[in-house]
Amino acid sequence: MRPVLNVHRSILGQPWRWRGLAADPCDASFAPDDLVTQLLLARGCPREALEAHRSPSIRGFMPDPSIFRDMDKAADRLADAVLAGEQVAIFGDYDVDGATSAALLVLLLRQLGIEPRPYIPDRMTEGYGPSGTALLRLKEEGASLIVTVDCGAQAFEALDVAREAAVDVVVVDHHKCAAALPHAHALVNPNRMDEQEGAEHGHLAAVGVAFLLGAALLRTLRSRGFFTSRPEPKLIELLDLVALGTVADVAQLRGLNRAFVAQGLKVMAQRRNLGLAALIEASRLTRAPTCSDLGFALGPRINAGGRVGRSDLGVRLLTTQDRDEARAIAEELDRLNEERRAIEAIVQAEAEERCETQKERGVAVVAGRGWHAGVIGIVAGRLKEKLGRPVLVIAVDENGIGKGSGRSISGVDLGAAVLSAKDSGLLHAGGGHAMAAGITVAEENIPALADYLHESLADAVERARGERALLFDAILAPGGVSPTLVEALEVGGPYGVGWPAPRVAAGPVRVIRADTVGNGHVRLTVAGDDGRSLKAVAFRQADTPLGMALLGAPPHRRLWLAGRAKIDDWGSRPAAELHIEDAAWVD
Repeated sequence: MRPVLNVHRSILGQPWRWRGLAADPCDASFAPDDLVTQLLLARGCPREALEAHRSPSIRGFMPDPSIFRDMDKAADRLADAVLAGEQVAIFGDYDVDGATSAALLVLLLRQLGIEPRPYIPDRMTEGYGPSGTALLRLKEEGASLIVTVDCGAQAFEALDVAREAAVDVVVVDHHKCAAALPHAHALVNPNRMDEQEGAEHGHLAAVGVAFLLGAALLRTLRSRGFFTSRPEPKLIELLDLVALGTVADVAQLRGLNRAFVAQGLKVMAQRRNLGLAALIEASRLTRAPTCSDLGFALGPRINAGGRVGRSDLGVRLLTTQDRDEARAIAEELDRLNEERRAIEAIVQAEAEERCETQKERGVAVVAGRGWHAGVIGIVAGRLKEKLGRPVLVIAVDENGIGKGSGRSISGVDLGAAVLSAKDSGLLHAGGGHAMAAGITVAEENIPALADYLHESLADAVERARGERALLFDAILAPGGVSPTLVEALEVGGPYGVGWPAPRVAAGPVRVIRADTVGNGHVRLTVAGDDGRSLKAVAFRQADTPLGMALLGAPPHRRLWLAGRAKIDDWGSRPAAELHIEDAAWVD
């Protein structure tokens, strides 16, 4: 295939390719709807499903919850608890997916007449997932049913303890499972190895699975006549939580997830949830949140509670009915997020230095004593983007026990490799999914783990990197990067993992002005052959080959810029700008 603009090797060393059919807005036949259709087709949408994907709805994508193993059993047990007024505990993970999953079930059960007890373990003292000690404590506090969300699929020992204590546990999870499953009253997980039709929805975040359980619960209660004398909750009103958890957990935005996010953003714009409304205000968003806001503004603030603060702050924020409490928690999470950024910068600098010794490794595994375990996932993600290969970052405590978090690249299943390493005896604990994983490992086993992951994944990494190319949807003159174009592109969204945002090539341009701002961002003003100028920014690129090329571009040399067209709404009226991801010199 001929490369886009004949770019075989860009400044960042990538070939440029078409993602699929592409339109050129400079062509007289161009119309925004034509481009949107091509955007959908290029992302794998069947032609006969164009309209459904253009406006993804819950009705159009929602499966029958009963296709999932144990779903009806879980719904029946929850319905029994509602009818009997039992004490129910919701045990959630400490990240955004766990917080939103727990909050969704708390709010739904509250509307059904019971007040569940949310429980989020402390990341530093309790670690990931349910422990036997925590489950027994919840029973002692009166819980006869415990629902774990975003965790529990590998909690063999803890669930055995609960079983011996005669407390029912329903597991709602989405992480990869081993062939053997822990003993639970019900285990709902589209990534069970024995899942059949439900496996099609293995890309769901835990909050999406929790939403489906909510739908199954309401259906069961309806069949038992529960709503003959009381109103039925509107589950659709909780889609703002589903959208936030789905995007923040970096779940693939295809199929049902696209509908969850598209409709959830509409619910979020109404600001019905007091906690989310306060968090939007604390994030200094004056407009309705977008998909990127969920991942870069709201999600990190909720995560900050579990990373460097109190793990239960996220659930408390999302379930509070007190406006003043919501505002206070949101402000605390905003402060903790700033603290998290400072800690993260220190760990990232040290981790980057240690990655220098692993340039030949398929998977970079770095560890450090004293690193804050609450930021290692973020650091792993940043290093993965910089290195273009999977990265595992491990924080080792004073007892020689390492807590690790890994991030992978498309085409490399890190979660499966971690489960295999656990089965091989290298890990105390471990699990995850294709793009992310978490581990607990003895410090002395880290070198052997690094060797194991390299040997297991090096070939897959090499193939994935060899197939790497920057994919494009359109070529534009600088004047084509306009608010009208951005609005047209957004119709093909929501965008995220598995449904990538449109990338355009703009140019050719000459750099008129370039400087460094903020945390290593390169800010540009460029002019094109069409006589139009364009503002652009390359985030965190000042010390990279791309940033140095842009800052040092001579006025006589022309460039093609690659990136995402975005709205800059800081001025008196909205304008368009380009967020640069790569560039290539014009021969």
